[in-house]
Amino acid sequence: MNISFANALGLHEQALGLRARRAELLANNLANADTPNYQARDLDFSEALKRQVSGGGSATELTARITHHLHIPTGGQQVGDAHLKFRVPMQAAIDGNSVDADAEQARYAENSLRFQSSFTLLNNQFKGLLAAIRGE
Repeated sequence: MNISFANALGLHEQALGLRARRAELLANNLANADTPNYQARDLDFSEALKRQVSGGGSATELTARITHHLHIPTGGQQVGDAHLKFRVPMQAAIDGNSVDADAEQARYAENSLRFQSSFTLLNNQFKGLLAAIRGE
């Protein structure tokens, strides 16, 4: 009997990847909190997860089509900017920076908690599969 990991693991595998990508974005925002004219970016998690589940491709990958025989195949390019959204600041900074460090830290902490819960659920799924394989 074959085990389909996609069916057994559910959305948690995809959610972990998206949560990791969002953590990178939020950390980048925090690192650039003092950079003039830096615009804070974020990933709409629910929209990106819907896109991945519906088969619309990865939320962080942009693929190019080869339309001419002299084009170089890319195999996908890790850009992610196509689906990122800029954050609108509550109060504009004089230097044009839109990062609110306190709000970004709160978002980062929330994202970390959600990452950990998805990881725990995924880990429990693996434990259940291992118990089923062992016949326990």
